[in-house]
Amino acid sequence: MTSPLSTFHILKLLLKADWISDEQFETAKIHLRQVDPKLHPVEQVAHLSLTRHDHHQKIIDEEVLTRFLAGLYKLPYYRIDPLKVHVDEVTQVMSYAYAQRHNILAVEVNEQENSVKVAVMNPDDLGWRESLGQVVSKDIIPVFANPAAIKRYQKEFYQLSASVAGAKGTKLQNDTSVTNLEQLIELKGSDEADANDKHIVQIVDWLLQYAFKERASDIHIEPRREVGKIRFRIDGVLHNVYELPIGITHAVISRLKILGRMDLAERRKPLDGRVKTKAPNGQEIELRLSTLPTAFGEKFVGRIFDPTVLTREFSELGLEPETEHTWREMIGQSTGIVLLTGPTGSGKTTTLYTSLKLLATSEVNVCTIEDPIEMVDPKLNQMQVHHDINLDFAAGVKALLRQDPDIIMIGEIRDQETAQMAVQAALTGHLVISTLHTNDAPSAMTRLIEVGVEPYLLNATMLGVMAQRLVRTLCNHCKRRVEVNSDAWDSLVGDNLNGTLEKPEYIYEPAGCDECRHTGYQGRQGIYELMSVTDELKTLVHDDAEIRTLRKQAQKQGMNLLRVSGAYKVAQGLTTIEEVLRVSPRDNN
Repeated sequence: MTSPLSTFHILKLLLKADWISDEQFETAKIHLRQVDPKLHPVEQVAHLSLTRHDHHQKIIDEEVLTRFLAGLYKLPYYRIDPLKVHVDEVTQVMSYAYAQRHNILAVEVNEQENSVKVAVMNPDDLGWRESLGQVVSKDIIPVFANPAAIKRYQKEFYQLSASVAGAKGTKLQNDTSVTNLEQLIELKGSDEADANDKHIVQIVDWLLQYAFKERASDIHIEPRREVGKIRFRIDGVLHNVYELPIGITHAVISRLKILGRMDLAERRKPLDGRVKTKAPNGQEIELRLSTLPTAFGEKFVGRIFDPTVLTREFSELGLEPETEHTWREMIGQSTGIVLLTGPTGSGKTTTLYTSLKLLATSEVNVCTIEDPIEMVDPKLNQMQVHHDINLDFAAGVKALLRQDPDIIMIGEIRDQETAQMAVQAALTGHLVISTLHTNDAPSAMTRLIEVGVEPYLLNATMLGVMAQRLVRTLCNHCKRRVEVNSDAWDSLVGDNLNGTLEKPEYIYEPAGCDECRHTGYQGRQGIYELMSVTDELKTLVHDDAEIRTLRKQAQKQGMNLLRVSGAYKVAQGLTTIEEVLRVSPRDNN
């Protein structure tokens, strides 16, 4: 295949391969006049939104086209995953000007095999290959990648590399001011880069935008002796992103502290802050910032709160229809306490805000007391906890009761005083929604009794408890069907089904592809355990019954355990048995 790559040539190849019909071919030629001619031929064809008439109307996008053409030009297909590219290494292979001139980008350097993989967007133009190989003294392996991705990462990689090099040039980077524990409290070394340096500003901007593009939920910056590691948490799993020189790492953290209005000089104690910024699509996103003093300097974590994630529709949360119906009835009550339980990172905040969004109509006054405010919502009256002025959860609830509320949301019940104020609020005619850290729903009842709430008050106010976890969902592009292992299925459901779910004929398992970074999973959904507080349960609570007895009674009246909720999603082909077992607590019945 030596024909030059052009838009018309690609269309003819698609027609010859029977991917498109004659009619589609003729229509595409007409619509091409409306496509930007400056785009690469692959991008131009992708903009036509053609579908394969021979393959379930699959859209022919840029990646599909790239893979198709790679086979015809006998070049390996390569999907650029920025999380797996060592930017420092690949930008040293060639200059930015050289990469632009030849429309190429180095994506992988293999020292063991003495080779460099170079992504190309013009597979018919490989004249540069021999000369580049001589310059770098390595074998050059051309691979065909999405032209749009090559252009994007050309700019991003070389800009990042230039920013880091520029930051190095402003100050010496052999920073030893925080290389041991004894020197931890030293504020700033003279050889540390300035947090307001334009290069540092550019690095921070890249870091934030990059995190948004990759759907990261958390940004971790971890100083080590010589370097600072940057990691993103994506779908609950941490991924290595980049390594910065230690001096630049401190400057980046300082810049983020400035943005979060945190005390720049204070490095001896943990600090909290928040910042609002915009994603590439213009969507406003809030970040909750946290620093922690470590042996090699401040460790930084930024939790990303995307409004589109925090306030989803109930159908997107993963609630089973029956569970959703019961939950809606529960939070629709005018008085009482409703609790959400689960560990950190289990999706409680998302469920909480989604519920509040449903409740916050013009007819009711919804007030919250949070630590911190996760996301500012104009429909809610939100108050921030301030421990330095003795404004804790208990004091906040006491103040909110004077504000004529209908619904009160307490960020977390942590102590006896807060629990008692929540009960008092419910007794005086308010709906209270809060969170609690317990393993399952029945444990919430015993936990409140342990912190000092009298059983008779608990019975008078408690409406229900919902425990939840997040499971990774299977990638729709690569999941494969397998037979169900009976032992594995039994370990998941046990005897907790109440006869509502039969063992499926087959389930799905992860395979791994470019779309999911070869993890087999993409995205997350919740699994839920909803317990309604019935008269039978109230009797057991009053009699000081054990948690095991409470759990059995809850199951008897229809509560499905977290693992059973997960079993429904396994049967639907959304996740795996292993994933559900990983996140859900053991059934101690």
